[in-house]
Amino acid sequence: MNSQEKIIVLIVAAGGGTRLGSEIPKQYIKLQGRTILAHSIAAFAGNSGISGIQVVIGKGHGKFYREAAKDFDILPPIFGGKTRQESVFKGLIKIAKYAPDKVLIHDAARPFVSAKITNAVVKKLKTAKVAVPVIVISDTVKCLKPRVKTLDKANLALAQTPQGFDFPEILAAHHKAKGKNFPDDAAVVEYSGIAVSVVPGEEKNYKITTPYDLEKAKTMLGGEIRVGSGFDIHAFGSGNHVTLCGVKIPHNRGLIGHSDADVGLHALTDALLGSIGAADIGEHFPPSDKKWKNADSAIFLRHAATLIAEKAGRINNIDVTIIAESPKISPHREKMRAKIAAILQIPLEKISVKATTTEGLGFIGRSEGVAAQAVVVVEV
Repeated sequence: MNSQEKIIVLIVAAGGGTRLGSEIPKQYIKLQGRTILAHSIAAFAGNSGISGIQVVIGKGHGKFYREAAKDFDILPPIFGGKTRQESVFKGLIKIAKYAPDKVLIHDAARPFVSAKITNAVVKKLKTAKVAVPVIVISDTVKCLKPRVKTLDKANLALAQTPQGFDFPEILAAHHKAKGKNFPDDAAVVEYSGIAVSVVPGEEKNYKITTPYDLEKAKTMLGGEIRVGSGFDIHAFGSGNHVTLCGVKIPHNRGLIGHSDADVGLHALTDALLGSIGAADIGEHFPPSDKKWKNADSAIFLRHAATLIAEKAGRINNIDVTIIAESPKISPHREKMRAKIAAILQIPLEKISVKATTTEGLGFIGRSEGVAAQAVVVVEV
């Protein structure tokens, strides 16, 4: 960047994101432990060509915003208006006191904007008053009213952000367009008769609007895949039931253990802990502690899930195998799956529970106890 130029990024984050159907404004939904807004801020915060970042937020968003922006050294937020155009106008008026030469206006719900796009917009502004990233349209385009008509897509494109402007030009254009409701800032300057230049955008720089867009974003961010395994074994003792994977099963004997001796949940807990390098179940719930005497093993499993969530992790799938001559597992398998799903709050289809025997061999084969092993895949 020319050292004499001052470029401020104006991030518009005042909307409610109603089309996404979220309980909170979409820009504050977390992707891999960081809000959508934080991802957007981060995309510009590390760019040496940017002089400052100003975020425009909605009324009542203060709590969400403080969490999203806590890791960044940026300008204090301001409140926007009822429409996107009003919010941008308020932002422009606010940053006018910093006398920027250029301004880049960006939608908070585009968290995947690359430095390549930003730098291309800045470069174009050296020779143009307005620079807008666009992508070509690959699908056939139809006009629906007054009747369906195919349009020539050769001269059409989809506009993205950040859109770059000479600051005096965009501020004057917004003053002129006050009271209108244009879809983006390029349309505002077009209304003032200012020529718009374009630069190549990128498919990944899309705007998160629908639930599908959100799932796509989660997939794009991905994460590190971890595999954890767990194994547990308990001997039979006196009793009239066994507890396996959270389900009580009538039996002529019980399993001996400090807690409820649920080998299925113990193995699964160890697998989850192992996936994030968090030691084993005994480290977190020592058998020497009377507090855990006869405890429900669901407590242990929830604890492991909480530790994974704290690392912005997600359980992709679970596979538990019960190894026993008795009791029979198959009549209870679906209840076990449902119990695990309820404890971990994950979809049933991500959980497998199987059973096998040792064909009469060894400790298990002699019906002296029950064992379980578990394998999990976790994305962190």
